[in-house]
Amino acid sequence: MGRPVILGNGSLTVGLDERGLVHDFYYPYVGLDNLTTARSSQHRIGIYVDSTFSWVSDENWRCHVTSENDALISDVQMSNEVLGISLHFNDFVDTEVNAFCRQVRIKNTTNQEKVVRIFWHQVFEISRGGRGDTALYVPDGPYLLDYKGRCSLLVYSRSSEGTPFDQYAVGNYSIEGKEGTWRDAEDGELSGNAVEHGGVDSVAANTVVLAPQSEQAVEYWVVAADSQYSAERIHTQLLQHGLQSRLEKTRAWWHSWLHIASPVLANMPEKERIATKKSLMVIKAHTDRRGGIIASCDSSIYNYGRDYYSYVWPRDGAYAMWPLIRLGYTEEPKKFFEFCRDIMNPDGYMMHKYQPDKAIGSTWHPLVHNKHSELAIQEDETAIIVYMLSEYYEETEDKEFVESLYSTMVQPMANFLADFIDEATGLPHASYDLWEEKFLTNTYTTALVYRALTSAAGFAELFEYPDDAVHWQAAADGLASHFQTFTDPSRGYLRKGFLLQEDGSLQYDNTLDVSSSYGCMMFATKAFGANVVRSTFSGVEELLLNSSPSGGSPRYEHDGYFSPEPSSMGNPWFVTTLWIAQYYLQTNREDEAHRLVDWSLQHALPSGALSEQVNPSDGSPISVLPLVWSHAELINTLLDLYG
Repeated sequence: MGRPVILGNGSLTVGLDERGLVHDFYYPYVGLDNLTTARSSQHRIGIYVDSTFSWVSDENWRCHVTSENDALISDVQMSNEVLGISLHFNDFVDTEVNAFCRQVRIKNTTNQEKVVRIFWHQVFEISRGGRGDTALYVPDGPYLLDYKGRCSLLVYSRSSEGTPFDQYAVGNYSIEGKEGTWRDAEDGELSGNAVEHGGVDSVAANTVVLAPQSEQAVEYWVVAADSQYSAERIHTQLLQHGLQSRLEKTRAWWHSWLHIASPVLANMPEKERIATKKSLMVIKAHTDRRGGIIASCDSSIYNYGRDYYSYVWPRDGAYAMWPLIRLGYTEEPKKFFEFCRDIMNPDGYMMHKYQPDKAIGSTWHPLVHNKHSELAIQEDETAIIVYMLSEYYEETEDKEFVESLYSTMVQPMANFLADFIDEATGLPHASYDLWEEKFLTNTYTTALVYRALTSAAGFAELFEYPDDAVHWQAAADGLASHFQTFTDPSRGYLRKGFLLQEDGSLQYDNTLDVSSSYGCMMFATKAFGANVVRSTFSGVEELLLNSSPSGGSPRYEHDGYFSPEPSSMGNPWFVTTLWIAQYYLQTNREDEAHRLVDWSLQHALPSGALSEQVNPSDGSPISVLPLVWSHAELINTLLDLYG
């Protein structure tokens, strides 16, 4: 179960699941502290009518979850023919204050009057392990408050006439044998219990009377703040202005933000233009206001994996910035580069991944390999930052900003890349590959290091550091003189890479990997030679592309990550499939590129969300959804087509 809709403002991020229910709630950093118990339960919404109660997650509800094309606002439709009720939600995170807002129109689809009660359930986990939180009813509001330390969550709902919720209950959740206060709602009446601590949840209810075939609106919001009093100030604003005005302001903000890209988007057909806008908003929703870019805020992977994707990978972040740079955005790239400057190791390299608060993230890369001390890094994650900064400069000519990063980031990074080379091979020392799996001197990484060094040398000339320019260009030229090592003579393809052995021999990994051909095409075609790039892509077409019934391409031969069919070549990835499309465009095979773009759009959810992978048998999403990198590559490919 992924998150077809991600809503956010750079501090508060909310993920809606396939039933339109809140399943992730991050505050105050995007992707860091998930304040829901998303691993086990979502926030529930219930309807009580004609003495019958039903949660909207029950099977008799039909749900359609998507979002608006021009704003990060949900468009969720729910209907229950048995109850004769339909619900239409417009949900958003306010772009000015930290408030998650739901505006729902409840419709009576029958020819009889109905008294309808809507129940709003919320379960937050502010404390580690779901203990030590307090939830209480505040009568002077009235509102519900869930708090712990410097985090307060204020919950409120009201009818279109301004009448506050008329029932409430607070209780324990998932401790001491208690399932949760949501059970209290299932008889249509709430107990009115006013406070509880430990693991807690709460429910509020609004009652509306609906004439036949009529509808009424109900407003609901959750304010996130560092104290009860700060939350009350925001709450007062919402009470005064109402959600409709906040909705329109939020919609206008997104229209304005997307307008930056409008000169290029105007050249696209409607379907592709909508997909680009939605992808841009996915990227923006995962971008923390302090500069970090989360790979995915979909926490559902934690149910079958060891960790989330809610980290800042320098590589993923740089690729996410690429289409924004191409489209004329400057604020997000500048903050990202400053974020990278601040998290960079003093020796000039990037670690595996980071939290959005700039702390180092978890890793599975050891510091020892073959009894030797090694850096637990992926060298490509350092190189991509230098290269992407050169892309930023090429698009913006913002000399002042780039120069501000020269001594603090470019210089130490380029010096590291130039020195992290084995004398025995003349090529980069081994590190972990971009897929985070193998320790070796990787073809993709080497191509990117080459390009980063030439980019750095260009900066050195621009800012008049001749010694740096000579040093870095010489290092790049040295790499190029040894590129033949990466060609597998038996097949004529670029190999994944090699590992230097104790005796000086090379242990080759001849796996056909899409990243090898893409890296050389994008970053070092002249240095590697167009012929070997062409032959490697031919191998990719023959062995990987469309190797499963669902189409698309896995990352490499016999990729076993999340694979439901071990005998297949692996699950198709959007990233690698779109890389092949980009190759087609560079080699004037536009029709074939169109087919791969169409494949990507066909495998998106109605909301436009793209997963990391798809099932090779039926094309259903696998792994996190959405994955920011998938959306970045879709935009880049569409820009190559229509930009």
